[in-house]
Formats: sequence, structure tokens, C-alpha cells
Amino acid sequence: MSTIPARIERLPYSSFHRKLLWLGGLGYVFDAMDAAVLAFMLPVLRTQWHLSSVQTGVLASGTFIGYFFGAAFAGILGDVIGRRKVMVSALIVYCIASLISATAQDWPFFMAMRIIAGVGTGAESAIVAPFLSEFCARKYRGAFTGCLAAFFSFGFVAAAILGYLVIPLAPDAWRAVSVITALPIVMLLWWRRALPESPRWLDSRGRTAEAAVIVERMEAVVRAAGLPLLPEQAFDTSPPAPVERRTPLGQLKALWSRQLAGITVMAWLMWLSITFSYYAFFTWIPGLLVQSGMTITRSFSYSLVMYLAQIPGYFSGAWLNEKIGRRATIVTYMALGGISALGLALTHSDTEILMSGFLLSFFMNGTYAGVYAYTPEVFPTEVRATGMGVSSAIGRLGAIAAPILVGYLYPRLGFAGVFGGTTLMLIVGALAVLIMGVPTRGRSLEEIAALRLER
Repeated sequence: MSTIPARIERLPYSSFHRKLLWLGGLGYVFDAMDAAVLAFMLPVLRTQWHLSSVQTGVLASGTFIGYFFGAAFAGILGDVIGRRKVMVSALIVYCIASLISATAQDWPFFMAMRIIAGVGTGAESAIVAPFLSEFCARKYRGAFTGCLAAFFSFGFVAAAILGYLVIPLAPDAWRAVSVITALPIVMLLWWRRALPESPRWLDSRGRTAEAAVIVERMEAVVRAAGLPLLPEQAFDTSPPAPVERRTPLGQLKALWSRQLAGITVMAWLMWLSITFSYYAFFTWIPGLLVQSGMTITRSFSYSLVMYLAQIPGYFSGAWLNEKIGRRATIVTYMALGGISALGLALTHSDTEILMSGFLLSFFMNGTYAGVYAYTPEVFPTEVRATGMGVSSAIGRLGAIAAPILVGYLYPRLGFAGVFGGTTLMLIVGALAVLIMGVPTRGRSLEEIAALRLER
């Protein structure tokens, strides 16, 4: 039986993991910048290209259409050909499409480039969390993955700063922003060239010797730092024999096996509810504030404050992942987010809008810290990337629908209709996780897989 999982489980947090956190996290920074900066471009592009409210919503959904296909295919391919190859390829696709989008002269071409860029960012965001979580031991895996997801917040804040400082400078300043968000990817690709493949994935494919070489490197880093290594026999985490190689369709069918069907439904509902709510809010909030009577500059400054709430939201969620568990963190933050959205629906003054928006941003991003940690844990190694990727893709359906639906509802129902619906979606997601989820805190990935088999 393989000892690879046991050897990983005994490793303390080290500089090896810190490097993984930075290389994965910086990818999330640029993913978030790409998604968030569009919210600040839309009010400008709407005027420049004379777009209707519905056309603006369709344009906002372009990235998420790409996200859907990128996340789904990245997850499936990540289980078939490996996590690392998919992650690097995704960045290349995003970088090229984002640079080309800066040359767009009309909204259909711009949308086409946004869809292609979305394929890259969707693939990146779906593959990084399951990939890097497989290097972590149970005692810090939840905090690690939650902090990894927290890098999204820096990307959103950076996008808000670009929107506040750069986009108002000139009618075509949005083109410079598209270039700014893409160019740093070249450096990140260079840094990631030495990233190893997941040893747990290699082990599950019968490539145990290759996995052992990577784990030996991890152990060498720990020994060089003078950190303690616990004995392997302290962990009973040996996985079953390597699974048979499946086709991409076989990977999808595995998600609906008797053992995984309930988990798959839970994950899909969780991702759909939080992603719909998240992008209904963040894609439209600058534009909605402008339509409600604010100047572009003031609406962007309010949006920046709301985006800043993401940072404490993510890191508080990452901390609670280990204190109360991922499932409890998700349910609590979704419920509190629903209350905040209800407050936004019922509020009238600018100050109340700012406070409710700040809280909604805080709790929705804290939810994501739990979601990104929890989803890879509830699927076994052989379908972990598929489970994460397809769940994320289902969530992107919410991201696709949300901007279009908000564009349709806001002229008819105003803030109350938009954020009343957000409250309902968050409550549905919280109930799904509460009723159908499984506990993962304090368990190795192999123990969680065994727990599902017993249910």
C-alpha cells in the first residue's frame, strides 16, 4: 500500500507551502482583477457604445460564459492529464485574450474576447484549489485553502483602484486597464515553471515513484528548516489501489455514483447560490449606484469601500475554517450575507447602502473562503478536480444569469427586487450545505473519502 498520503499528512507547514500559496494566490489575484474590473468598465462602455440595459448585462455575462466552459473542462482534464498542465495553459489563454480585448472597437468583438479570457480564468480558478490542497496536511488544509482564496480579494481591490483612478482619466483609459491586468501573467508563468505535479494525483494514477520524489523534496525542505516530522505510522491514510483510467465522460458519470450523488447536488447548489449572489452584487453595484443618482466618481469610491470589505471577509473565513469547520463557516456566512442583502433591499440613504453593501461583501467573501476549502475535500482524489471544476462551472451559470437578470429586474423592481432575490439565493445555499454536507475538519482527504463510503 502507498505511504504517500501518510507522508504528506505528517508534514508541518513550511516554506514549500508558502511558495505554493503565493504562486497559486497570485493567479487568483489576476483572475479577480479580470472579473472585477469589468464592473468599472461597463458604465463607460455603455455610454461609449450606446448599449441598452439588457445589452450591458449580456456584455457583463461574457466572461462568465467562458468561465463555465473553462471551469468544467479544467476539472475534467485536471483528473485525466494532471493538474499542473491545465493550470499553466489556462494562464496563457487568459493573457492572450485579455490583451486582444484592449483593441476592441465594438461590443460584440469585446464580448468574444471576454468569453475566451473567461475560459482561461475559469480554468485557473477551478484547478488551483484542488491542486494545492493535495499538498497539505489535515491540520492546516482549511486555513491554507481559505487564505489561498483570500487572494481574490486583493484582485478585486486592485480592480476597484484601477476603476477609481485610471478609467475616469480618458474615454479609452479602459484599454490601458485591460493591458495592465494581463501583462503580469507573463511573470507568473515564469515563476510557476518549477511547480511539481500533485503527489496525491500521481499516486492515484499508479505513478507512486514520481510522487515519492516530490514528497522527498517536501520533506527535505522541512528538515532543512529544522521542523519536526511526525512518524508515518501515526496516520492511517493509505488510499485504495489506483483507480482505472476514465474517459472525460466517465469522470462526469462518477460524480453521480451512489456514494457521490448527494455531495454533487450539495456542491452544485452551494456554488450556484453564492456565485449568483456574488456577481449580481459586484458586477452591477457601480452601475446601479450611478443609475440611482450618484456620479461615476462617487459610485466608484463607494464600490471601493465595499471591495475593501473582501479582505477581512476572506481571512476571517479562512480562520474560522479551522476553528468551527468549513461547513459551519459556509452556513453562518451565507445566512449573515442573506440578512445583509435584505438590509440592502430595504435601505434608502447613501450611508445605509454603504454599510449594508460593506457587510454583504464581507460575508459573501467569507463564504468563498469556506467554499474553496470545502469543495476539494468532499470529492475523492480521482475525481477531485472534476468535482471542483464542474461545481464551479455550475456556479458560473449563476454568474451568467445574474448580470442579465439584474439588468432586466432593476428598472422594474429597483434595489428591493434585486437584493431580495439575493437573500433568497443565499438562504437556499446555506440550507443545502447544512442538510447535505459532510464534516471535514480534522480529517485527512483519505479519511473523508472513507467516510462517504460508509454513509
